[in-house]
Amino acid sequence: MLKCASAYTNEVDDPEVALTEIMAQLDKKMPLLKHSVGIVMCHTEFIVSGALKHICENLPFDLAGITTAAQAVNDEAGELILTVFVITSDDVWFKTGFTDSLSDGIDAPVSAAYEKAAHGEPDPPKLALIFPPFFMGRYAGDAYVEAWKKIIPHTPLFGTLAIDDTATFCESETIYNGVNKKDAMSFVLCYGNINPRFFIATLPENTSVSLRAEVTKSKENFVYEVNHINTRKFFAKAGIPECMPTVPFMIDLKKRDDYDGVPVISGNAAFTEDGTAVFYGYVDEGSTFSLASCKPDDILSTSLHTINRLNELRDVNGALLFPCIVRRILTLGLNKSLSELEIARARINPDIPFMMGYSGGEICPTSIKGGGPANRFHNYSLAILAI
Repeated sequence: MLKCASAYTNEVDDPEVALTEIMAQLDKKMPLLKHSVGIVMCHTEFIVSGALKHICENLPFDLAGITTAAQAVNDEAGELILTVFVITSDDVWFKTGFTDSLSDGIDAPVSAAYEKAAHGEPDPPKLALIFPPFFMGRYAGDAYVEAWKKIIPHTPLFGTLAIDDTATFCESETIYNGVNKKDAMSFVLCYGNINPRFFIATLPENTSVSLRAEVTKSKENFVYEVNHINTRKFFAKAGIPECMPTVPFMIDLKKRDDYDGVPVISGNAAFTEDGTAVFYGYVDEGSTFSLASCKPDDILSTSLHTINRLNELRDVNGALLFPCIVRRILTLGLNKSLSELEIARARINPDIPFMMGYSGGEICPTSIKGGGPANRFHNYSLAILAI
């Protein structure tokens, strides 16, 4: 048996009131079973006021999560808000952790933190929830995924990169038991009788694409040449705006051993002085990409379609939803900054407790075949976990 519940508070200034509100909602919604864990998301003001720390230190379970720009649970949606999503079970158990600083590399701190958290477990986890920092100006989102795949290659990974409500996300933090850091990753390992299912909403199936081109020279998230032309020059010749966050690229992954036919969506973050494009995620040499159309109404239609798929599942005890922050940027033009959150509140089956928060990059499998997940890093997407 596994149960979930969500709670929220808008009380920033008084930590004790904020704690009382969270605890009252959780006490009303469900009793805790043998094993429990919490996912927490909040506006950065809850860190400044001390409310986050007070809540985490007084709830009777570990909490891991991130700061974000806007979020929702069943009962509320907003920007200046803190939410908690609790998972409790008698036959699912949890191990949690926080890495050391990732400033000098990802692999070693992640491996050390995993070994410490998973000590004594003979089998790998059935699911790993991971909450990395926002790039720190040097890492592509795929680097976090690859670090975990080296340790637990057959475990589905689901998570979100931290953000905040600034233009550069420079105030974003990851969270673990009331401690917040800009350069560490928190995580939850789930063991036992858990059945995770995943959905990814990117662009509508009938999305118009153009400019199909081949990546002829790249390494990780650095794209040096497209169609044998310097990337910056190629983009200029093709009329592609430089570093626009609302310009998505649909990229195939056919060079990867675990490619399942599902392309990922990514974006160009910057250019180096020599005209190399720096993408948010890895772009394999030899892959092809297409420029995709991404309109505000498309965002909301894919959200609704994917939420309807969630509602069709059986035996859903709870759901986590992480939409890309660019989806919010696109709908701001419609004066609908909370539209995607409100769709979730209105359309998700009220019997399904959920948490939804905007993401700096979504981590979610595109499929699970032959016993192994195709763990991916995404942009422009809505990633959903149902448990």
